[in-house]
Amino acid sequence: MKVGRLFWKFFFAFWLALLLAGGGVGSTVWWHQQKARERLDAERDSVLAGGPRATLVVSAAAAVLGHGGLPALREFVADWRGERAPRLFVVDERGVEVFGRETRPEIVADAQSRAGGDDPRRPARRVSTADGHRYLLFVPAEHPGERMGFRLDGPPEGHRPPFERRGPPPPSPWLAIAIGLVASVVFSALLAWYLARPIRNLRWAFGAVADGQLDTRVGPLMGARRDEIADLGGDFDRMAHQIQSLVGAQRRLLHDVSHELRSPLARLQAAIGLARQDPAKLEATLDRIEREAGRLDELVGQLLTIARLDAGTRDSRVERIELVDLAAAIADDARFEARAHGRELVFEGQGEAEAEVRIELVQRAFENVIRNGVKYTAEGSSVSVVASVAGGQFVLRVADRGPGVPEADLEAIFEPFYRSASGLGAGGFGLGLAIARRAVAAHGGRIHAANREGGGLVMEIVLPVAPVAAQK
Repeated sequence: MKVGRLFWKFFFAFWLALLLAGGGVGSTVWWHQQKARERLDAERDSVLAGGPRATLVVSAAAAVLGHGGLPALREFVADWRGERAPRLFVVDERGVEVFGRETRPEIVADAQSRAGGDDPRRPARRVSTADGHRYLLFVPAEHPGERMGFRLDGPPEGHRPPFERRGPPPPSPWLAIAIGLVASVVFSALLAWYLARPIRNLRWAFGAVADGQLDTRVGPLMGARRDEIADLGGDFDRMAHQIQSLVGAQRRLLHDVSHELRSPLARLQAAIGLARQDPAKLEATLDRIEREAGRLDELVGQLLTIARLDAGTRDSRVERIELVDLAAAIADDARFEARAHGRELVFEGQGEAEAEVRIELVQRAFENVIRNGVKYTAEGSSVSVVASVAGGQFVLRVADRGPGVPEADLEAIFEPFYRSASGLGAGGFGLGLAIARRAVAAHGGRIHAANREGGGLVMEIVLPVAPVAAQK
């Protein structure tokens, strides 16, 4: 498996972070151990017990002895029970320990030297009783080894006893360092691989799409990931799907255009051939050529409109216009055409809807939908056109009494060059509704179709009323 530069960047970044963190924690632990070892050495070298507990015992005993005398102190000490009872020593002026325990001269001498001063934390006290006797109170230091599981090996007099551990020797610090290094390397490698692998998959997918494999999807390669990289993979899949759809639509459009152009070009060639064979019919042939040239011009114009809409061009002028009035004007023009063919158009406008739009595109969308209704409604019937404002949106509803469209084709009628079996699209190029959908979508709106009860088709255009320019 090829490992990229991103893997090594992740790897060394995580490894360095772990080493720094481990070094910081290790240094802190070592410093605390050194301090603890220094305190342990100090306690071991001292002949008097230190710390809050010994100080409290000496202070309490001094208070009892000073107020109640030696009998009160004996009762006070007799109440102590258990293994943690402090070893309080009380020595009188003659150097005799009042409880009959043996004392070492160096301990008594150290206690006498440290009994003076006003520090309440001093480890020894001198106390004078009411009968005039003076006593020295102190707690001798217990050997640290006795509290921590060590034993003493018969020291010679005046020497500090050596220590031996009862358990196995402590592990080497290098073993802990080696374990930490191995663990950090493994963890950093796994984490770097976890982050770099989906990025390599994305790079492969981008390369595949660039090579023309538009059906490439990276989602299955992400597995069960639920993070930002997986979201990026989902965005890539949506982008690839959109590109695939657009390229497919362009290919279909090119195929349909070539098919649509072939028929009028064939008729033009036939008309030219007839004119050469029979000059007497030149006038009629020229009329035919003119009609076919006009059809070609119309087709090219509609194709250019679709191309501009798909490309999002901004060559149309943005104007503020009242959409209900625009729909009324277009409906009024279409009414004359409807009456000329024995049909009727009824318009109803409700409310006001001002918006900034590209007027050429919106006008073409309204005209295509309304004239389609007039064209396909049954003779003797009427087309209902209602323009209204609801919920901050402009709604144009066109309902005819034509043959309708099969339910399965209600979305297909907005595709270029669509012609349904019911006759919708016949006599034209099938581009009107495709242009209408793109023009409406360019303004953030939508258009949809539905079959009408009792026969016919209902077209509905919805546009935002807010004064915003068309989308790019």
